[in-house]
Amino acid sequence: MADYKTDGIRNVVLLGHGGAGKTTIAEAMLYASKTIDRMGKTTDGNTVCDYDQDEIKKGFSLTLANAPVVWKDTKINVLDAPGFLDFKAEALQAVRAADSAIITVDARSGLEVGAELAWEMACDENIPKAFFINKCDDPEADFDRIFEELRAQFGNSLCPVFVPVKEDGQISMIDLIEMKTFKYDEKGVRVEIEMTESLQKIASQYRERLKEAIALTSEELLEKYLGGIHISRKEAAAALHSGIADGSIVPVYCGAAQKLWGIYALLDAFVESFPSHITKKTEKIIDGDGLREIPIDPNGKLSIFVFKTIADPFVGKMSLFKVMNGTLKRDSIVKNARTGKEEKLAHIMTLRGKKQTEVEVLYCGDIGVVTKLSGVATNDTLSDTGDIEYRKIEFPHPYMEKALRPAAKGDEDKISTGISRLLDEDPTLRYENNAETKQMTISGMGEMHLDVTVSRLKNRYGTSVILEEPRLAYRETIKGRSDVEGKHKKQSGGSGQYGHVKIRFSHGEDEGLTFTQSVVGGTVPKGYYPAVEKGLLEAMQKGVLAGYPVVNLAADLYDGSYHPVDSNEISFKLAAKLAYKEGLPKANPVILEPIGSLKVAIPDSLVGDVIGDLNKRRGRVLGMNPYEKLSGYTVIEADVPRAEMSDYTIALRAMSQGRGRFDFTVDRYEEAPSNVAQKIIAEAKKNEE
Repeated sequence: MADYKTDGIRNVVLLGHGGAGKTTIAEAMLYASKTIDRMGKTTDGNTVCDYDQDEIKKGFSLTLANAPVVWKDTKINVLDAPGFLDFKAEALQAVRAADSAIITVDARSGLEVGAELAWEMACDENIPKAFFINKCDDPEADFDRIFEELRAQFGNSLCPVFVPVKEDGQISMIDLIEMKTFKYDEKGVRVEIEMTESLQKIASQYRERLKEAIALTSEELLEKYLGGIHISRKEAAAALHSGIADGSIVPVYCGAAQKLWGIYALLDAFVESFPSHITKKTEKIIDGDGLREIPIDPNGKLSIFVFKTIADPFVGKMSLFKVMNGTLKRDSIVKNARTGKEEKLAHIMTLRGKKQTEVEVLYCGDIGVVTKLSGVATNDTLSDTGDIEYRKIEFPHPYMEKALRPAAKGDEDKISTGISRLLDEDPTLRYENNAETKQMTISGMGEMHLDVTVSRLKNRYGTSVILEEPRLAYRETIKGRSDVEGKHKKQSGGSGQYGHVKIRFSHGEDEGLTFTQSVVGGTVPKGYYPAVEKGLLEAMQKGVLAGYPVVNLAADLYDGSYHPVDSNEISFKLAAKLAYKEGLPKANPVILEPIGSLKVAIPDSLVGDVIGDLNKRRGRVLGMNPYEKLSGYTVIEADVPRAEMSDYTIALRAMSQGRGRFDFTVDRYEEAPSNVAQKIIAEAKKNEE
């Protein structure tokens, strides 16, 4: 592939609901541009973009893939992003690198939540958008209904460019800019046919909507439109280009990717009407706690942004980047803004699916990959000077947590090694080796995400794990008071051991141990006070009900006795532990469970369903407010026990068809109801056995 400069490069991300045909569109573009000589199918597992073993097995995309094609002397980096919610991080990475977005919609299914979320992501990134209504060859396809659905949801900026029409059982396509009608041959090439009277009527209706949208891009065109003056093809194409670039027009294309219908027209549109990296003129960089804009200069100093990391077990770490400024040449030396470390980019490559091609140079706006930069991570900025840092991708927090258990004994180290490499690749994966619960835990975006992670651990790193429900870190405390003594006495020839304490236990205000002494007359020498305190602190690691750590404990050492020869620190430490074991059961011990603050953003129509569900989860609803980011959404704030949140990711997704989102933070402990406490105690005893 020849060198392409900034104005001859397009970065386009394919977004949309899972199953809408994004990967097939990418494959069709590769085939139409003669980049590949045979078109693969996702069902056959032989597409360029879905090359991962798990993608082939499941038949859909799990990771972002790049598929550069050349069309009319323009390089188009086609970024194929997964459509399933569990892999939103991949879509966010693709959107960050793209300069425009094609939102794919199934011509039969219509508007689905994946398209809504795609629109939201593209709006958040402030990149131009277009729709491609795919699978128009389906007998149940309904373009008119879907176009109206999209326009009702996303506004009047949507305008049709191509319209499919079914007449006498045959599907033809109307090009509203050219005002010509086409059919497609078996190779997907369009052949012009005569526009009949009925087709002319349909074309006129849709053409009016196109002219209406185009007219709003300039005063001159608006005057022409209002005056009934003809808008030429050249004027329409130019208006479409400027309207797409500034976001005032969202064109709607259509076709059937599997048959190449509409693909050539879409490639033409990328070249003629879609923006390059330089079109937006500025990029945002981090400046203190905020952001500021700096100009994009293709001839300026070099800077690149790493938007994705791939953990390849054979090649090693692969860093996908976009050249944000200047020109990148082989053997360039750059500095990482995050670490301050210099990196030599000895080999720079482009990626097409999994195929790497080494290149000498990449110009501003292009996308490439570099391997084996161990100190480089996703969201890093590498530049000549190391003094700028581009705006980072904000990833959602993973709340679906499971415990990991090795399928084979002794695999713990292999699991940790494999997980650490997957963490490099996946910013929505969390791993913890919990010392308190004695479990390894992993958190992801949903069941499918964790299932794929387990599969990758096995396929890439040869270790099998079993997923289980994680144990929660409960606490214990006391609500009452007790007055007890503990005496440790041991005589076994020679010097013995003797420690004797009297302690009053009560609920303490501080989180840990509040230890006081009110000993009178030296019955316990001051030198043994630290030993008593240490004995209590050690004992508090295990409560008397279920073995969970004890918090908010006050202990007053008020009396005791000692032996001038046999007393020592260990004796008083053991005496304190004996007092603890006797005193806590008498002081009304209780189980404390973790409670979290929950914020749920949900469409207004589903507020009642969500509140009803929270009530079943022992939640306390604290209030409701309009959601600032999305109109028609409400934010519900509630306090919910952590134990009731294990399946909330799945439940909320089911209730809202994926439209809901939430944040949950454990911030305190509260007494568990007696029925819940009994279950916790029973479970703890079972685990101990």
